[in-house]
Amino acid sequence: MNFYFSAADVLDRLDAKKGSIKGLISTVTEKDRKRTSALVIQTLKYKPVLVDIIDQAKLLKEERKKLTSANLALVLVHDVLFSSGGIQAGDGPIKQAVLRHKTRMHSELQKIKIKRGAKSNEELAQTGDSRAASIPRYVRINTTLWSVDEAIIHFKAKGFTLIEFDSFETSTISKRSFAKDKHIPTLFLFHTNVSFQDEDAYKTGKLILQDKASCFPAFILNPPASKASRVIDATAAPGNKTSHLSALMSNLGTLFAFERDRKRFSTLQAMLGKAKCRNVEPINADFLTVDPMDSKYSTVTHMLLDPSCSGSGIINRLDYLVESEQEADPSGQQLEDRLNKLADFQLMMVKHAMKFPSVQRIVYSTCSIHAIEDEHVVRAALKSEEALAAHFTLARPHEVLPGWKRRGYENEMDNPDDAASLIRCLPGEDATNGFFVSCFVKGSGQRKRKHDAEEDAETEGIVRDDDADDDAETIEEDNRSRPEQRRRKRKKNKKTKRKNCGECR
Repeated sequence: MNFYFSAADVLDRLDAKKGSIKGLISTVTEKDRKRTSALVIQTLKYKPVLVDIIDQAKLLKEERKKLTSANLALVLVHDVLFSSGGIQAGDGPIKQAVLRHKTRMHSELQKIKIKRGAKSNEELAQTGDSRAASIPRYVRINTTLWSVDEAIIHFKAKGFTLIEFDSFETSTISKRSFAKDKHIPTLFLFHTNVSFQDEDAYKTGKLILQDKASCFPAFILNPPASKASRVIDATAAPGNKTSHLSALMSNLGTLFAFERDRKRFSTLQAMLGKAKCRNVEPINADFLTVDPMDSKYSTVTHMLLDPSCSGSGIINRLDYLVESEQEADPSGQQLEDRLNKLADFQLMMVKHAMKFPSVQRIVYSTCSIHAIEDEHVVRAALKSEEALAAHFTLARPHEVLPGWKRRGYENEMDNPDDAASLIRCLPGEDATNGFFVSCFVKGSGQRKRKHDAEEDAETEGIVRDDDADDDAETIEEDNRSRPEQRRRKRKKNKKTKRKNCGECR
């Protein structure tokens, strides 16, 4: 019966919105995970039918002393009606309480099938998003343990054929074909129905099952691979992005991986151990509670932020089973309120990251397709006191996956040009789940210098000359000086520029 209690606990946490189906199942002990996963998923597929049957049979009302959990009743009734073996537990008061209503529940099931015109039980199950069929099975090569070339040899030896990326189409290719992705060098594409759960390379951490879009954040952050590297993954569990960062760092330096939830933290630790990430320091704490000036973290230069979001871009996972029953009210106000709360939290994360004194590069990502969580968070972050104080701007388009065509929504940004620095993936169109990625860089680079110099030129009524870049560097340095020093230097620069302009005529 403990197995059923475990499945009911996962359903309870789903109801409380404490995680995704996959994330919560990953917290179940490994020996029970596969069995629990199957029961949870199957129960959710039939949940609307099961709830109707339980209500009509008055099960919870008549057995309220024995069945105090609605979700426990769901998993038990599922096995009574839809499992050939029935309830897989020894006789006990809870099992007997359910079986006393077995005949009535079967009768209610038949009524539902007749009403819906269903010829089989399978026709009563909820189905997923049809767009998921267009997404390949993505497999990331863990370069900590082997190389891409070694992986290619491995799959060829198993009877797979390597084909060109542009020829890869999930609806037409063979299940024995695979391709190298053209955007992420360590990513392979396979047919959607190819499974790797029993593959030794997967069990030993050489293969990481990770959606393509989910690989973008770490790849765009591009942390340095050196012993001096200091990097933070602010919301690390279950660990796919963390292991990707570790591989990009060549297992050098230190990668601080934060996860506040205790159970998800255990999952993170297991993942990092499996992937042999030796440079990661997992920390069971909330990133928002970390003091940016703490000497342990004050030298961090790169940060990855992938905070909780609506998950509205996910189509090839299981959460449609939960979302289908969480309909918003007719006005859409419930959804908007939820998105605004998420966006407030996401913005808080970005602003906190900007307070770290040495941070140079921050990647913020979501698996949402809503502008409220994406462009709106970015534009608010750019106008925040934290961003202005540290001169944060968006990385230039050529620094942010230049080969990817789909960019941010121009009409959702204060400066439409900034949209070119943002990455978007649309489900059903980009062979990925829906995703959003942005990259903030500390503005001491050429982009800020050019902006400051142009602003000065416009203010002083001069024309930029060939020395503009040098002037911009002077202006940038002035910005760090005291106001009086800045006034004197600007006055001097102004005279110099006018003289140069006259000489150029």
